[in-house]
Amino acid sequence: MSVSKTGSGEIATPVESSKSAMTWGPIFGGAAAAIGVTLILLLLGSGVGLTMVSPWSGQSSSLGTVGVTAAIWLVVVQWLSSGLGGYITGRLRTKWAAVHTDEVFFRDTAHGFISWALATIFVAGFLASSLTSLAGAGAQAVGSAATAAGSAASSTASVADLPTAYFTDALLRPEQARAGATSDDAAATAEVSRILLNGAAAGQIPDDDKAYLATIVSARTGLSEADARTRVDTVLKRIDDAKVAAQKAADEARKAASTTALLGALSLLIGAFIAAAAAAFGGSQRDEEEDLIVTSRI
Repeated sequence: MSVSKTGSGEIATPVESSKSAMTWGPIFGGAAAAIGVTLILLLLGSGVGLTMVSPWSGQSSSLGTVGVTAAIWLVVVQWLSSGLGGYITGRLRTKWAAVHTDEVFFRDTAHGFISWALATIFVAGFLASSLTSLAGAGAQAVGSAATAAGSAASSTASVADLPTAYFTDALLRPEQARAGATSDDAAATAEVSRILLNGAAAGQIPDDDKAYLATIVSARTGLSEADARTRVDTVLKRIDDAKVAAQKAADEARKAASTTALLGALSLLIGAFIAAAAAAFGGSQRDEEEDLIVTSRI
């Protein structure tokens, strides 16, 4: 504590308040208001979003439209709830006496920011809990599907054994493939499946495998070798198109996730600023109302 002397010989000591500058009541009140508004607006947005989706073909909005609408609505929810929570925080605090206006402004903005942080943490925890529940339900469904798939695949070769099975087929591939394909349908189907799976894993199917596939298709369907080779090329082209489409969908999902993360971070930053500014505005309105105490002179 610093002590200074005046010209008249008097000693001036700084006045330090015994109360903390942090007022938790308005902070919790503003956070509660922001949380309530956020949940209400999220439910409203969910209801509106469900009207945009329909199981009937041609009656739903596009995936891009639904995604953009949801992102915009989340931004609006963040800004509205932050503004309301910050304003309530600023208006509910008591007036600080003998405090510089700059210090009052700083305290109001700090109160608004802390109120926004509490509300954001609660809402994030609520959403994380909901997503965890959904993930648990999805994990159970995946586990059931995996059990069913495991029992169904007990009579076939496993994925780990696929390369060995493929090369074994190549070693034991008969010279007269047409006779083998017509005599044992199950074996021919399994061998074709292994060839296609190996081609998908390797990225391409060798020419000798294509010729062998054409021979099997010709034997099974009665087509000529040329027509069978054309059918094989057509099917392989469809497989490549499906692979490209899957890669394109994965890339679009990656871009959408990246955009959502960046937009969410920007929205949170702006929400924090709005909460702090609204708290300062509410506090300034609170300080404009001055209460005067009338005392009688003795």
